[in-house]
Amino acid sequence: MGLSAKRVLVRPDVLVRELRGEAVLLDLASESYFGLDDVGTGMWRALTTAATIEGALESLLDEYDVTREQLARDLEAFVEKLSSAGLVDLQDA
Repeated sequence: MGLSAKRVLVRPDVLVRELRGEAVLLDLASESYFGLDDVGTGMWRALTTAATIEGALESLLDEYDVTREQLARDLEAFVEKLSSAGLVDLQDA
């Protein structure tokens, strides 16, 4: 995974609210919102609390019954979507 040594940082103009295991992200700059289901919310939590994307992957492997390779692909695609939507920045860890 090419992004594994990076850290995910939530942009300061993004508000996050969780309700019943799901989350809504509001980008105040663009006035756009994004809904996350329970799996997306779990990925969001792991990415925003781990020191690196690799650390998030390790913690998620304990929660989901999926191969490491599949989870790594899904997590990388999720990070790329968050980044391209302007919700997060990636930083070298």
